[in-house]
Amino acid sequence: MSERERLPRAQYEQELLRLQTELVKLQEWVKAEGARLVVVFEGRDAAGKGGTIKRVAEHLNPRVARIVALPKPTERERTQWYFQRYIAHLPAAGEIALFDRSWYNRAGVEHVMGFCTMEEHQRFLHQCPIFERMLVEDGILLRKYWFSVSDAVQEQRFRRRLEDPVRRWKLSPMDLQSLTRWEAYSRAKDEMLVHTDIAEVPWYVVESDDKRRARINMIAHLLASVPYADVSPPTLELPPRPPSTGYVRPPRDLQTYVPDHAASL
Repeated sequence: MSERERLPRAQYEQELLRLQTELVKLQEWVKAEGARLVVVFEGRDAAGKGGTIKRVAEHLNPRVARIVALPKPTERERTQWYFQRYIAHLPAAGEIALFDRSWYNRAGVEHVMGFCTMEEHQRFLHQCPIFERMLVEDGILLRKYWFSVSDAVQEQRFRRRLEDPVRRWKLSPMDLQSLTRWEAYSRAKDEMLVHTDIAEVPWYVVESDDKRRARINMIAHLLASVPYADVSPPTLELPPRPPSTGYVRPPRDLQTYVPDHAASL
């Protein structure tokens, strides 16, 4: 994508701050109403899920809005019902769970890479809509976003990660399989949507070749999809400082301070 087509940074940052302010209002509404909100972020590797989640959670209370990014299942978890380990991370009243990948691992990477059997994959496609309808019937607000990126842009992002020492950790041998198995992942995604894009919990596709637009569009859609209202915060006033009772701070040489590295810059 050319620079001309990208959302200008100044416009992006201004709108992002406005939307993040609304996300705080959404958080306060979730707390006040005892609502339970689950947001699923899925998509190809390097599609921009992580960066969007970071912007969603940036100004939220981590005790209210939790990011759920599970590692590969343990030997014990592999013997459980597939959805079992995800259930433990669903929100209680007044909480938000942001799933950085989710139970849809079975429809994507596990299926394409052969980490599950064909029977397990088909069972997932059958059970997933049932599972999600149960969540919605119990009152959980469930939103699912698929971040779509072109093969050319994905490859560009992979190359940048290879060259960037602070982002190199984001690139794994498993990620590189996304390049060589592009069509296999495409077929898996198409099959997943056929079975799990249901009326009660539809998929929302986010075009993410431009990360700035993707973040803005996704957050704006999430806010528009939840019937939140502005909750008036309690009135707070700073109390006056009480008069001194004679406390004297200990000498500085009795404590170990961090060296002033900033002074050497």
